[in-house]
Amino acid sequence: MRAKLRDVQVHAIEHQGQQMLLLRDPLQLGEGAIAVPRAMGLLLGLMDGTRDEAALEAALQVRAGVRLAPGLLDQLLTDLDRAYLLDNEHYAQAKAAAADAYRQAPFRPATMDGAAFSPRPELAATQLQAYMDQLPPAEAEPQAAPIRGLVSPHIDYQRGGAVYAGVWRAAAQAAREAELAIVLGTDHQGSPGTITATRQSYATPWGVLPTDQAVVDALVEALGDGVLFDEELHHRGEHSIELAVNWLHFVRDGEPVPLVPLLCGSFGAFVEGYADPAAHEIYNRAIEVLRQALSSRRALVIAAADLAHVGPAFGDPHGVDYIGRAQLRKADDSLLETVYRGDAAAFFEEIKGEGDRRNICGLPPIYLTLRILDGSTGQGTGYDLCPADPQGTSFVTIAGVTLH
Repeated sequence: MRAKLRDVQVHAIEHQGQQMLLLRDPLQLGEGAIAVPRAMGLLLGLMDGTRDEAALEAALQVRAGVRLAPGLLDQLLTDLDRAYLLDNEHYAQAKAAAADAYRQAPFRPATMDGAAFSPRPELAATQLQAYMDQLPPAEAEPQAAPIRGLVSPHIDYQRGGAVYAGVWRAAAQAAREAELAIVLGTDHQGSPGTITATRQSYATPWGVLPTDQAVVDALVEALGDGVLFDEELHHRGEHSIELAVNWLHFVRDGEPVPLVPLLCGSFGAFVEGYADPAAHEIYNRAIEVLRQALSSRRALVIAAADLAHVGPAFGDPHGVDYIGRAQLRKADDSLLETVYRGDAAAFFEEIKGEGDRRNICGLPPIYLTLRILDGSTGQGTGYDLCPADPQGTSFVTIAGVTLH
């Protein structure tokens, strides 16, 4: 068997004094995770589908001078296979079965129940209203152009509640009047350059927001089933869209609205200069379809997007101190100015210019939202640096923006 490790989540941990690598399946096809000694990292890296067991052992011995104990590799491969972490027929069958179960369910169920957010409508409304009530009184401003879109965070409500509340208070009337909501969320496991649709509707504590099948049909006609649905199972566990549509349904007082939920994959190849998102055929065809949908109905385009992820929690060698936080805010202010101008190209180029060293996970949905709403201008409604580790040395930055 030529072993090929899937694209799995890997976290360095310490267990009983031993340095380990914790391997998790992002699709959650199996239960739990597998921990292997960190010294096995090279062996895992050699599992690229080109080597059988004998070749793996030989390569490890040549490259690291390590000879495995008899039976150790066989046991490791068995454990990886049982957890669906190898790209093989066993995994393919499990993925297909999970996709069928997801598609046959009556709706896509909420994933953020429990302590984070109540599934009971009256308690959920109380939680979100509490964030609204903590905002300072809204300042009277001159009548702005109608709101056509917004940038809403997708961090948890405990840390991002004030920023969520600020942007959804500003966009409440537009949300209530919307006849269609196009929601673009970060796909944290998405392949490069992908847009992933679903025909499933999203559930919230207030009921179900139906996915607009006609718009999905138009996207299928433009892009094909393979492009749109190959990674549809990501919708099952990805939280970015869900966290925005909860607020959408709440400010509409529980009144449903048709959705077009789209997950946006990695921009890594674009940032590295291998391709240009402005010339990406998948994006251009999808944008054309979505603009057509906007032309016939009063619609709201929502980018469910966070900004920077910096500090040791995200792989940076050093923590973010007081000066670093000031520099981070300055960099975010500069980036947000491109959003306020509605300039998708400048937004992308600013991130590309710094090599995305601040890990802007909202790059794909914000860029595409600005492209869809060509000619829009933005107004900031809130900003925050949210702690991401107990030491206070890692941060996620978030912002709220209305697009007019």
